[in-house]
Amino acid sequence: MGSWSIVFAIGAAQAALLAAALWRRPINAEANRVLAVWIALIGIDLAVKAMYFNAPAAGLLKAFRFVGLFPFLYGSLFYLYVRALTQARALGWRDGLHLVGFAIVVVMHAGFFIQDRAQTQALFAQLLAGTAEPQSPRLDIPLFAYSLTYVIAGLVRVRRYRRALLQRRSDADRMSLHWIDAMAVSQIVIWCIATTQWLVRIPWIDYPLIYGAVSAWVFVVGYLSLNQVAVVTEAAPESKSVDPDDTSGDDEPRFDDIEAATIIEATPEPTRIDIDQAPGGDAPRIAAVEARLSQLMAQQQLYREPALTIGQLAKRSGYPEYLVSTVINRRLEGNFWEYINRQRVEAARACLADAGDARAILDIAYACGFTSKSTFNAAFKRQLGETPSAYRKRHARDEASDSSDA
Repeated sequence: MGSWSIVFAIGAAQAALLAAALWRRPINAEANRVLAVWIALIGIDLAVKAMYFNAPAAGLLKAFRFVGLFPFLYGSLFYLYVRALTQARALGWRDGLHLVGFAIVVVMHAGFFIQDRAQTQALFAQLLAGTAEPQSPRLDIPLFAYSLTYVIAGLVRVRRYRRALLQRRSDADRMSLHWIDAMAVSQIVIWCIATTQWLVRIPWIDYPLIYGAVSAWVFVVGYLSLNQVAVVTEAAPESKSVDPDDTSGDDEPRFDDIEAATIIEATPEPTRIDIDQAPGGDAPRIAAVEARLSQLMAQQQLYREPALTIGQLAKRSGYPEYLVSTVINRRLEGNFWEYINRQRVEAARACLADAGDARAILDIAYACGFTSKSTFNAAFKRQLGETPSAYRKRHARDEASDSSDA
């Protein structure tokens, strides 16, 4: 077990450093403190296992059994982390309800923890002699089900958050919590392997290997959590500035927030239209909103604003936000994020088809309002059926063929 002890020790050290960094990180502070506690518990778990597997001793048996109950905390801590991340609020005393599962299993094992030293040494001697540790699937299966329930509840919260974000922000891809999916899938995979091993006893999958996977998971969480951007937790009706902390993201997003914000602020305010007085019911009103949005996109090119929100667009249009949102969802085929990205793709397509535009594809994407390469490529291919580079090459060949024919 010496090699596994080294792996566990490395994982424990990584967890300690990561927990300290997350606790002090100002971005998403409340959520990161929950995550810091969670990672610290994993670090303690791995440290105890490193010591126990390196030099098994009766004095470590109770600690080893106690940290073995920590997985009853991991699912609930994942849920609390997601909730804090999407709501930006600290934990309260009522959140102690989510620790009930752990408290119950501790009480179930109370008889073992209050054993005297002689009883512990006798049990340890039995374990050394090859007697199987008194572990039952009746505990393992409820552990998996209990934790999986919390993970699913966390993913449901993430889905609702994403859906609301796509309705309000054109840069929703930068704050869509994709690392949460990776964290959840990793946990589910580890628990599936562990449960299968407990029930079937696969020869090449053993207890140390499972916690070796946990050690690797700590590294993954470290990378994902320290690269996360500031999460928007409430949608303000209007926004005149961009959060200075919300400038990092995937695929090297680069735009000048101050300069970009002035695109909207410099646009002259239109005359306010009282839509409730519009004749002819809802149809003329909706048509007027749709025409106004088309005008803003064609003439003022508001889609070039990387952090454009539906509140900003509604303000420039002169119509209420709820009506602008309704028109986009019902008449313009999709949510706000999809609508704005379609405008950006059309602008990028025109630039790529222009032989006189020698800019790099990524520069064109950023100029059209996209904030990441991956989002641009995905949106472009979804809308036009080919990648930006293939589209540019095809148009270049077509122009060359037309020139030679002429």
